[in-house]
Order: sequence, then C-alpha cells, then structure tokens
Amino acid sequence: MEDFTAGAIQNQPGRRTSTLGAEWDARVRDFVAEWGANKNPELIEEMIVTALKMARDEMGVADLKLINRSLKEMRYAAKVFARYSDIRKVAVFGSARIPPEAPEFQVAESFARRMVEENYMVITGGGDGIMGAAQRGAGRERSFGLNIRLPFEQRANIVIEGDPKLINFNYFFTRKLNFVKETHAFALFPGGFGTMDEVFELLTLMQTGKARVMPVVLLDRPGGSYWETWMRFLTDHLLKLGFISSEDFHLFKIAHDVDRAVGEILQFYKIYNSVRWVGEQLVIRICQPLTAEAVADLNQKFADLVRKGQIVQGNALPQEKNEPDIWNLPRIVLTPHRRDFGRFRELIDAINCSAVRPAPAAVS
Repeated sequence: MEDFTAGAIQNQPGRRTSTLGAEWDARVRDFVAEWGANKNPELIEEMIVTALKMARDEMGVADLKLINRSLKEMRYAAKVFARYSDIRKVAVFGSARIPPEAPEFQVAESFARRMVEENYMVITGGGDGIMGAAQRGAGRERSFGLNIRLPFEQRANIVIEGDPKLINFNYFFTRKLNFVKETHAFALFPGGFGTMDEVFELLTLMQTGKARVMPVVLLDRPGGSYWETWMRFLTDHLLKLGFISSEDFHLFKIAHDVDRAVGEILQFYKIYNSVRWVGEQLVIRICQPLTAEAVADLNQKFADLVRKGQIVQGNALPQEKNEPDIWNLPRIVLTPHRRDFGRFRELIDAINCSAVRPAPAAVS
C-alpha cells in the first residue's frame, strides 16, 4: 500500500525515542521476539511501551476505551485491505438519502461500474443512497464497505452486507482515515453534512500536505447544479476573504458526466505513479522517462515550487529500498517549498502531458 502521507510516516525514526528503562526495554524486546514479530519489531515494541505507560498515566476509563477501540478498528481494517494492496481503489461519497429512482443514483452506479471495468476497486461508506448505488455498480467482489455505527439511518446495503470486505467502525475519525489511507481517487456526489465533512477534510489534508495529492472528481445528476452552487460559496466567500488561495481550486475537478470523471482519474495515473518525501526531497515516481526537453519545460513552468536546485530526472533513492515493487521506475526529484499544494497537482498534470522517451527497440 502506498503511504497516504507520501512518506512522512516513513521518514519518522524507526527506533523509539522513549523507553521504560533498560530492564523493561529488554523484557519488551524479548517478548516481541518470542511472539514472532519478524517484520518491523521495533514498531510493535513502541506500541507495547506506549500501552504500558498508559497504565501509569492515571487516565480515565473513557480515554482507555477510546484508544483501545480505535487501535482495534485500525488493526482490523488494515488486515482486510492488506490482501488488495496492489489494486487501485476509488472512494465514493454522497448522501445516504438519495433513492434508487433518483438520477444521481444512476450516475453513481454507472461511475462505479466503469471504474471496475478499468480494474479499480470501489470503497463506499457501506450504506444506502449513493453508497448503495456505487456498491451495486461495482459488485460485491470488487468493493469495500466502511460502515459507521449510528443510532439511525446507517446500515449496510444489501450488496455488501455479510461480505468480509464490510468493515464496521464505531468512530468517524478511524473510518475517514481509512478512506484516505486506502484509496487512490475520490468521487463525490451531492450530500449533506457528512459529505461536506468528507470533502472539506479531504481537501484540507491535501492543501496542507498531510495527505498525498489524489484526483478528486465532483459528480451530479445530468444538468445538476449542486457543485456549482458549492463553488460559488468557495469563490464568493472563502476566496474573496483570503481564507483559501486560487491554487487550491486545482485540487478538485467538477465532472459533468461519467466519461469525464473516469477520464480525469485515468489521466492522473497516465505517467504519474506515486510520490514520496525523502527528507526535503519530493520524489515523483513515473511510469516512463520524460524527454530532456520535457524536464526543461517543467523547470521553466514550475520554478516557483523549487526551494533550491532544479527539477531533475533520475533513479530511485537509497531510502526507497523498502518499496521494491517500484524500485525500477524513473523518478522526477525536486526540493520544493512545502506549500501551495494545488501547484503540486498542476505539476502532476504537466508530467502526465509531457513527452516521454521512446521505448528501446527490442533485440531480435
């Protein structure tokens, strides 16, 4: 799975900086080794140390239950998604109250079906309305449901109910984290407070660099004006008041039909593969090497992004050795300012429209 923070997590030190003292550290280390944690044992040790410290922190039972439940939910969800880590996914958000006869329902169903045809899996909130439409379009085998336990309204739709890929969450924050962590694109349909919460949190994470930039498409019924109305609020109020920047509008696209929405997502991954921070350097993995002229053009158009040096093309950095599946992909590397992430989206778009080197001729 691609790190949703684009490497910020991987840049954290592997060895814990706080301990329980030499004696207890040795006990924890021996216990983890005896249990058989062969992969990243130092992180398992860190979690055990944190849990033991909580035992003496005199925190209330409500805090302990919240931390315990959150960890269990995160662990179970990661276990479910792990089997499908090599498949790209698109998350679909929208109102649970839209009935099956509504045109928005039909669009969501068609969109999900099209994305499955492009070898994507679909992640929904597991409920009815837009979520049920996308689940129906994707089918049980090619979709996940991230259901939230509510005292009303939310229940698993009939497509995903009982499936091992249906995950039930008690907390919205663990559920939303898994949406962002596990997906490679987002499609948003009209909805209420929940949909607005999801779209604004998603845009905030990308705007601040806390999540990698991904394609975000906004869809509606044919001839609908839901997202245009939303856009007027952004432009007439948030932008004019200086609360957001014009570059932020590059983080999402309004798509007026399914073909454009699907095309927007596929175009995003035409040459671009993934991204990772390695210290101060941003490493963009690409599927094909660019021509020298294309790299020069990127330097000219995106000089404002670069804090020092230039945008260069090269190979994987040594710090990326823990991702062997993409080790051989070419890289675009730069040392940028960590701001204006809407411009990062423009850079990705420019890379996807760049000229690539022809593949070497096969040797007969």
